[in-house]
Amino acid sequence: MQTETLLPSRFLFRFAVPCRYKSPLWSDKGAELDAKCILPALEAIEGKLSPVEMRAAWSEAGLAFAVEVRGKRQAPWCHEGRLDESDGLRLWIDTRDTHNIHRASRFCHQFAFLPAGRGRNSQDPLATPVLINRAKEHPRAIPSDSLSVVSRANPQGYTLECLIGARALTGFDPAEHPKLGFQFAVVDRELGTCTFAIGAGLPYQEDPSVWGTLELVK
Repeated sequence: MQTETLLPSRFLFRFAVPCRYKSPLWSDKGAELDAKCILPALEAIEGKLSPVEMRAAWSEAGLAFAVEVRGKRQAPWCHEGRLDESDGLRLWIDTRDTHNIHRASRFCHQFAFLPAGRGRNSQDPLATPVLINRAKEHPRAIPSDSLSVVSRANPQGYTLECLIGARALTGFDPAEHPKLGFQFAVVDRELGTCTFAIGAGLPYQEDPSVWGTLELVK
């Protein structure tokens, strides 16, 4: 007899994963993160084969991420004016790793990185901060040059390499706070949405208590 669970399996755990140190963190070619930076595909706990590989690294200069999306037959759909509907990567980061609040503090951030959507014919990648719904406070405004993104298309999908500079992260202090609250979602009209610590059905877009943890290690 098969037992049905009311809650997804990932909801039963609190996940903490290592985030490796890398310096320099970024170059003209992007982040160039190696296999040591791969984050575990936690969707496997629920028997799902993820089409996404996520990598992460840090330094005093900020955070870098690289995501590879595989198995696509269609080009990603992206539009700068319709972020909520666009394919791409969403990141949530809490520089205080607080899991006992349900509304975002000023240390909580959301960013969107899209493989296209900007520039002439909307072919250029996009990196932008996004306000978190129902937040008690929002982080400080960020300098325009504190986010970077590189996008590369391939026959099976695309890769994104992203930089979040330290100036874009209110409260970023690896020496004093080496743990970060962390969640990501790779949104894709063709493949569905792939997430880190928790998936659909729970309000990870606005509730820091359900995010996982990145441990900044050297």
